Amino acid sequence: MAAGKKLDIDVVWNGPSTETDYARQVQIVDSMIARQVDGLAVAAQDRTTLNASLDRAAAAHIPVTVFDSGVDSTNYMTYITTNNFQAGQMAARKLAELLHGKGQVAMLMHAPGSKSTLDREAGFEDALRKEFPGLHIVARQFSMSDRAKAMATAENFLTAQPDLDGIFASAEPGSVGAALALKSRGLAGKVKLVAFDAGDDLVRDLQDGSIDALVAQDPFRMGYEAVKTLVDKLHGANPPRLIDLSATVVTKSDLDKPEIKALLFPDVRKYLN
Repeated sequence: MAAGKKLDIDVVWNGPSTETDYARQVQIVDSMIARQVDGLAVAAQDRTTLNASLDRAAAAHIPVTVFDSGVDSTNYMTYITTNNFQAGQMAARKLAELLHGKGQVAMLMHAPGSKSTLDREAGFEDALRKEFPGLHIVARQFSMSDRAKAMATAENFLTAQPDLDGIFASAEPGSVGAALALKSRGLAGKVKLVAFDAGDDLVRDLQDGSIDALVAQDPFRMGYEAVKTLVDKLHGANPPRLIDLSATVVTKSDLDKPEIKALLFPDVRKYLN
Protein backbone atom coordinates (compact mmCIF):
# COMPACT_ATOMS: atom_id res chain seq x y z
CA MET A 1 0.00 0.00 0.00
CA ALA A 2 2.91 2.37 0.69
CA ALA A 3 4.31 1.70 -2.77
CA GLY A 4 0.87 2.11 -4.31
CA LYS A 5 0.44 5.55 -2.75
CA LYS A 6 3.92 6.74 -3.60
CA LEU A 7 3.86 5.40 -7.16
CA ASP A 8 0.21 6.35 -7.77
CA ILE A 9 -1.19 2.95 -8.66
CA ASP A 10 -4.09 0.87 -7.38
CA VAL A 11 -3.11 -2.17 -5.32
CA VAL A 12 -5.73 -4.94 -5.09
CA TRP A 13 -4.88 -7.40 -2.32
CA ASN A 14 -6.29 -10.84 -1.62
CA GLY A 15 -5.14 -14.01 0.08
CA PRO A 16 -6.38 -17.27 1.60
CA SER A 17 -7.48 -17.31 5.22
CA THR A 18 -4.85 -19.94 6.02
CA GLU A 19 -1.34 -20.47 4.70
CA THR A 20 -2.07 -24.10 3.81
CA ASP A 21 -5.14 -23.44 1.64
CA TYR A 22 -3.22 -23.88 -1.59
CA ALA A 23 -6.28 -24.35 -3.81
CA ARG A 24 -7.70 -21.01 -2.69
CA GLN A 25 -4.48 -19.21 -3.58
CA VAL A 26 -4.62 -20.71 -7.07
CA GLN A 27 -8.20 -19.43 -7.43
CA ILE A 28 -7.19 -15.94 -6.32
CA VAL A 29 -4.20 -15.73 -8.65
CA ASP A 30 -6.25 -17.05 -11.58
CA SER A 31 -8.98 -14.51 -10.87
CA MET A 32 -6.42 -11.70 -10.96
CA ILE A 33 -5.15 -12.96 -14.31
CA ALA A 34 -8.72 -13.11 -15.62
CA ARG A 35 -9.18 -9.47 -14.54
CA GLN A 36 -6.16 -8.63 -16.70
CA VAL A 37 -4.30 -6.81 -13.96
CA ASP A 38 -1.23 -4.90 -15.13
CA GLY A 39 1.14 -6.73 -12.80
CA LEU A 40 1.02 -9.50 -10.24
CA ALA A 41 2.96 -9.80 -6.97
CA VAL A 42 2.72 -13.26 -5.43
CA ALA A 43 3.94 -14.75 -2.16
CA ALA A 44 3.66 -18.45 -2.94
CA GLN A 45 2.38 -20.77 -0.23
CA ASP A 46 3.81 -23.79 -2.03
CA ARG A 47 6.71 -24.01 -4.44
CA THR A 48 4.83 -25.97 -7.15
CA THR A 49 1.09 -25.29 -6.78
CA LEU A 50 1.12 -21.97 -8.63
CA ASN A 51 3.24 -23.12 -11.59
CA ALA A 52 0.31 -23.45 -14.01
CA SER A 53 -1.06 -20.07 -12.90
CA LEU A 54 2.29 -18.43 -13.59
CA ASP A 55 2.28 -20.03 -17.04
CA ARG A 56 -1.12 -18.43 -17.65
CA ALA A 57 0.16 -15.04 -16.47
CA ALA A 58 3.12 -15.30 -18.85
CA ALA A 59 0.80 -16.20 -21.74
CA ALA A 60 -1.29 -13.12 -20.89
CA HIS A 61 1.89 -10.95 -20.84
CA ILE A 62 1.32 -10.01 -17.18
CA PRO A 63 4.64 -9.36 -15.38
CA VAL A 64 4.99 -11.33 -12.16
CA THR A 65 7.14 -10.62 -9.13
CA VAL A 66 7.40 -13.49 -6.67
CA PHE A 67 8.24 -12.35 -3.15
CA ASP A 68 9.04 -13.91 0.20
CA SER A 69 8.65 -17.57 -0.78
CA GLY A 70 9.80 -18.94 -4.10
CA VAL A 71 8.44 -21.18 -6.83
CA ASP A 72 9.87 -23.91 -9.01
CA SER A 73 8.51 -22.20 -12.13
CA THR A 74 10.79 -19.90 -14.10
CA ASN A 75 7.82 -17.90 -15.44
CA TYR A 76 8.34 -14.78 -13.36
CA MET A 77 10.13 -11.48 -13.84
CA THR A 78 11.69 -10.90 -10.40
CA TYR A 79 12.12 -12.90 -7.22
CA ILE A 80 12.44 -10.87 -3.99
CA THR A 81 13.49 -12.89 -1.00
CA THR A 82 15.36 -12.99 2.23
CA ASN A 83 18.47 -15.12 1.83
CA ASN A 84 16.73 -17.88 3.75
CA PHE A 85 19.55 -20.42 3.69
CA GLN A 86 21.88 -17.80 5.16
CA ALA A 87 19.20 -16.82 7.69
CA GLY A 88 18.97 -20.44 8.84
CA GLN A 89 22.73 -20.48 9.29
CA MET A 90 22.48 -17.28 11.35
CA ALA A 91 19.87 -18.95 13.57
CA ALA A 92 22.13 -21.95 14.09
CA ARG A 93 25.09 -19.76 15.03
CA LYS A 94 23.02 -17.79 17.51
CA LEU A 95 21.62 -20.92 19.14
CA ALA A 96 25.13 -22.37 19.30
CA GLU A 97 26.33 -19.19 20.98
CA LEU A 98 23.52 -19.40 23.55
CA LEU A 99 24.35 -23.07 24.24
CA HIS A 100 28.14 -22.66 24.17
CA GLY A 101 28.36 -25.07 21.26
CA LYS A 102 26.97 -28.14 23.05
CA GLY A 103 23.58 -29.71 23.58
CA GLN A 104 20.46 -31.25 22.13
CA VAL A 105 18.14 -29.18 19.95
CA ALA A 106 14.83 -29.58 18.16
CA MET A 107 13.58 -28.07 14.90
CA LEU A 108 9.99 -26.87 14.76
CA MET A 109 9.57 -26.71 11.00
CA HIS A 110 6.88 -24.94 8.97
CA ALA A 111 5.28 -26.86 6.08
CA PRO A 112 6.60 -29.37 3.52
CA GLY A 113 6.09 -27.30 0.35
CA SER A 114 7.23 -23.87 1.55
CA LYS A 115 10.50 -23.01 -0.21
CA SER A 116 11.48 -20.15 2.09
CA THR A 117 11.19 -22.16 5.29
CA LEU A 118 12.71 -25.31 3.78
CA ASP A 119 15.74 -23.18 2.87
CA ARG A 120 15.93 -21.83 6.44
CA GLU A 121 15.78 -25.33 7.86
CA ALA A 122 18.45 -26.53 5.43
CA GLY A 123 20.70 -23.60 6.36
CA PHE A 124 20.23 -24.32 10.05
CA GLU A 125 21.21 -27.97 9.59
CA ASP A 126 24.13 -27.04 7.35
CA ALA A 127 25.68 -24.71 9.92
CA LEU A 128 25.21 -27.17 12.78
CA ARG A 129 26.75 -30.00 10.79
CA LYS A 130 29.75 -28.03 9.55
CA GLU A 131 30.46 -25.69 12.45
CA PHE A 132 29.03 -27.11 15.67
CA PRO A 133 29.62 -30.87 16.07
CA GLY A 134 28.65 -30.61 19.73
CA LEU A 135 25.06 -29.67 18.87
CA HIS A 136 22.72 -32.48 17.87
CA ILE A 137 19.23 -32.31 16.36
CA VAL A 138 17.22 -34.87 18.32
CA ALA A 139 13.69 -34.02 17.11
CA ARG A 140 11.99 -32.34 14.19
CA GLN A 141 8.41 -31.92 13.02
CA PHE A 142 6.27 -29.65 10.83
CA SER A 143 3.76 -27.32 12.50
CA MET A 144 1.76 -26.85 9.26
CA SER A 145 1.51 -23.09 9.89
CA ASP A 146 -0.74 -23.66 12.90
CA ARG A 147 0.05 -22.06 16.27
CA ALA A 148 -1.94 -24.63 18.26
CA LYS A 149 -0.29 -27.54 16.44
CA ALA A 150 3.09 -25.87 16.94
CA MET A 151 2.50 -25.53 20.68
CA ALA A 152 1.43 -29.18 20.95
CA THR A 153 4.44 -30.28 18.92
CA ALA A 154 6.84 -28.27 21.06
CA GLU A 155 5.28 -29.74 24.21
CA ASN A 156 5.80 -33.20 22.72
CA PHE A 157 9.45 -32.34 22.13
CA LEU A 158 9.83 -31.30 25.77
CA THR A 159 8.14 -34.47 27.03
CA ALA A 160 10.04 -36.87 24.78
CA GLN A 161 13.38 -35.07 25.23
CA PRO A 162 13.60 -34.00 28.89
CA ASP A 163 17.23 -32.95 28.38
CA LEU A 164 16.40 -30.68 25.43
CA ASP A 165 18.58 -27.57 25.46
CA GLY A 166 17.24 -25.52 22.57
CA ILE A 167 14.61 -25.11 19.84
CA PHE A 168 14.75 -23.47 16.43
CA ALA A 169 11.36 -22.45 14.99
CA SER A 170 11.56 -21.55 11.30
CA ALA A 171 8.44 -19.35 10.91
CA GLU A 172 6.01 -17.16 12.85
CA PRO A 173 3.33 -19.76 13.76
CA GLY A 174 5.92 -22.22 15.02
CA SER A 175 7.77 -19.47 16.87
CA VAL A 176 4.63 -18.38 18.72
CA GLY A 177 3.67 -21.97 19.49
CA ALA A 178 7.12 -22.84 20.82
CA ALA A 179 7.14 -19.79 23.09
CA LEU A 180 3.69 -20.73 24.44
CA ALA A 181 4.90 -24.27 25.16
CA LEU A 182 7.96 -23.06 27.04
CA LYS A 183 5.87 -20.66 29.12
CA SER A 184 3.30 -23.33 29.92
CA ARG A 185 6.04 -25.70 31.12
CA GLY A 186 7.92 -23.04 33.08
CA LEU A 187 10.93 -23.51 30.80
CA ALA A 188 11.13 -20.04 29.26
CA GLY A 189 14.77 -18.94 29.36
CA LYS A 190 15.91 -22.43 30.37
CA VAL A 191 15.37 -24.11 27.01
CA LYS A 192 16.82 -21.61 24.55
CA LEU A 193 14.53 -20.57 21.70
CA VAL A 194 15.70 -18.96 18.48
CA ALA A 195 12.61 -17.93 16.52
CA PHE A 196 11.97 -16.60 13.04
CA ASP A 197 9.95 -13.53 12.03
CA ALA A 198 9.04 -10.55 14.18
CA GLY A 199 5.34 -9.94 14.77
CA ASP A 200 4.04 -8.17 17.87
CA ASP A 201 3.58 -11.44 19.79
CA LEU A 202 7.15 -12.47 19.08
CA VAL A 203 8.60 -9.13 20.11
CA ARG A 204 6.68 -9.36 23.42
CA ASP A 205 8.05 -12.88 23.91
CA LEU A 206 11.56 -11.58 23.23
CA GLN A 207 11.03 -8.81 25.78
CA ASP A 208 9.82 -11.20 28.49
CA GLY A 209 12.54 -13.77 27.88
CA SER A 210 10.43 -16.55 26.37
CA ILE A 211 12.38 -16.10 23.13
CA ASP A 212 16.15 -15.63 23.27
CA ALA A 213 16.66 -14.31 19.75
CA LEU A 214 14.63 -13.49 16.64
CA VAL A 215 15.84 -13.82 13.07
CA ALA A 216 13.90 -10.99 11.47
CA GLN A 217 13.14 -10.31 7.84
CA ASP A 218 12.14 -6.94 6.35
CA PRO A 219 8.60 -7.68 5.13
CA PHE A 220 7.73 -4.00 4.65
CA ARG A 221 10.61 -3.50 2.22
CA MET A 222 9.87 -6.83 0.54
CA GLY A 223 6.29 -5.80 -0.19
CA TYR A 224 7.31 -2.32 -1.29
CA GLU A 225 9.96 -3.60 -3.69
CA ALA A 226 7.54 -6.18 -5.12
CA VAL A 227 5.20 -3.41 -6.25
CA LYS A 228 8.04 -1.14 -7.37
CA THR A 229 9.52 -3.78 -9.69
CA LEU A 230 6.16 -4.16 -11.43
CA VAL A 231 5.74 -0.41 -11.84
CA ASP A 232 9.31 -0.13 -13.14
CA LYS A 233 8.52 -2.81 -15.74
CA LEU A 234 5.35 -1.02 -16.82
CA HIS A 235 7.46 2.12 -17.30
CA GLY A 236 9.88 0.31 -19.59
CA ALA A 237 12.65 -0.69 -17.19
CA ASN A 238 14.05 -4.20 -16.74
CA PRO A 239 14.07 -5.03 -13.01
CA PRO A 240 16.68 -7.50 -11.74
CA ARG A 241 15.85 -11.19 -11.78
CA LEU A 242 16.76 -11.56 -8.09
CA ILE A 243 16.62 -9.12 -5.18
CA ASP A 244 18.22 -10.85 -2.21
CA LEU A 245 17.73 -9.25 1.21
CA SER A 246 19.57 -10.16 4.39
CA ALA A 247 17.95 -11.16 7.66
CA THR A 248 18.88 -9.61 11.01
CA VAL A 249 19.39 -11.36 14.35
CA VAL A 250 17.64 -9.43 17.12
CA THR A 251 18.06 -9.93 20.86
CA LYS A 252 16.34 -8.14 23.71
CA SER A 253 19.24 -5.71 24.09
CA ASP A 254 18.82 -4.63 20.45
CA LEU A 255 15.20 -3.48 20.77
CA ASP A 256 16.05 0.13 21.62
CA LYS A 257 18.30 0.62 18.60
CA PRO A 258 16.72 3.01 16.05
CA GLU A 259 17.44 0.74 13.09
CA ILE A 260 15.85 -2.23 14.84
CA LYS A 261 12.77 -0.17 15.79
CA ALA A 262 12.41 0.86 12.14
CA LEU A 263 12.70 -2.76 11.04
CA LEU A 264 10.27 -4.22 13.58
CA PHE A 265 7.73 -1.41 13.83
CA PRO A 266 7.13 0.25 10.44
CA ASP A 267 4.23 2.70 10.63
CA VAL A 268 1.84 0.65 8.52
CA ARG A 269 -1.35 2.25 9.82
CA LYS A 270 -0.88 5.42 7.82
CA TYR A 271 -0.88 3.38 4.62
CA LEU A 272 -3.95 1.30 5.44
CA ASN A 273 -6.47 4.09 5.99
